[in-house]
Amino acid sequence: MLDIKFVRENKEIVKENIKKKFQDEKLPLVDEVVELDQKIRELKLDGDNLRQERNNISSEIGTLMREKKADEANLKKERVVEINNKLIDIEKEEAELAEQLKTKMMVIPNIIDPSVPIGRDDSENVEIKRYGEPVVPDYEIPYHADICEALGGLDKESAGRTSGNGFYYLVGDIARLHEAVIAYARDFMINKGFTYCIPPFMIRSDVVTGVMSFKEMENMMYKIEGEDLYLIGTSEHSMIGKFKGQLIKEEDLPIAMTSYSPCFRKEVGAHGLEERGLYRVHQFEKQEMVVLCKPEDAMEWYDKMWSYTVEFFRSLDIPVRTLECCSGDLADLKVKSCDVEAWSPRQQKYFEVGSCSTLGDAQARRLGIRMKTSDGNKFVATLNNTVVASPRAIIALIENAYQADKSIKIPEVLKSYMGGMEFIKPKN
Repeated sequence: MLDIKFVRENKEIVKENIKKKFQDEKLPLVDEVVELDQKIRELKLDGDNLRQERNNISSEIGTLMREKKADEANLKKERVVEINNKLIDIEKEEAELAEQLKTKMMVIPNIIDPSVPIGRDDSENVEIKRYGEPVVPDYEIPYHADICEALGGLDKESAGRTSGNGFYYLVGDIARLHEAVIAYARDFMINKGFTYCIPPFMIRSDVVTGVMSFKEMENMMYKIEGEDLYLIGTSEHSMIGKFKGQLIKEEDLPIAMTSYSPCFRKEVGAHGLEERGLYRVHQFEKQEMVVLCKPEDAMEWYDKMWSYTVEFFRSLDIPVRTLECCSGDLADLKVKSCDVEAWSPRQQKYFEVGSCSTLGDAQARRLGIRMKTSDGNKFVATLNNTVVASPRAIIALIENAYQADKSIKIPEVLKSYMGGMEFIKPKN
């Protein structure tokens, strides 16, 4: 959410930013919020004037009472009652307009960084750099779900009976590989100086609306019936929410955390082959990075964070590339974002395995997260990045480590997490 003072003083910049995100339907909101802001400020001024008048009259009443001029004092008291009634109406109208202003402000997108390429959707994202040589072996690589099933490691049929489409059982060595990747990701980030955390897996609605846009919320979040609780779609939600309403000492920044959680997503529109496999599912596990820092340090942290994901996947011998997300592909709260994509030798193309974003002070403003400085209290900047999301990492790993004899070669960094195992071999 933008600062209303910024919108008031930079209407054309805000409108131009909306156009860059191809959301022209939101252009009228800018004038609407400026008009609402003007009405609220006028009401505040009226209220302040009335309160000052009331204070003055109260002093006069005291003087009149001492002078035993009761009739004049009673007339003044009637004016005080009249002022109080007016103030009740003003405060009520002010509260109603403030709520309207907040609702509209939360729909106006954040100002994107000047470096963000302009484009309508993810088809116009821009490749930045490739890391590692993509290899296509001279033997066939089956679909990842078929590889897992052949290794006795995936059971979607049973999950369909218990939970429906988009769920799965991982079994045996594939389940162990999944846990090895998550455990390695945890230790990888701890070694980078991040504090490990396991957050709540459900959050209240005021936290949800603080960390994401309404559109994202509708498309992603599962609501707990009869409760003001939502299942998290990523641990970033509860990790940022941890600091809701907090005043952080400047010397305590940056706060760098890595969090583990299961994640739950509706994945509206999932269908076909993706639904049969593990690429797009309703439940998965994830290791995340979350940073709170001074606004001036945000871009430095942004570059560190996505580079850690690249380093993590390269340590698993998986070729990756980074993509700069274009303006139309950025969620409304984001200032800048890039995706990390892993090489799929089966499809002979890259696919998304992680995303890194800096959100400026948008989340902090919504949730009231400030830092205490010598110049007063200021909003912090927030960033988040995927270390690893387990199903997609498993897909990338088994495809790139698939051998001609139908086994999976365990990357060196995972062997200690797999009890020294070097290969996952077919059962027959």
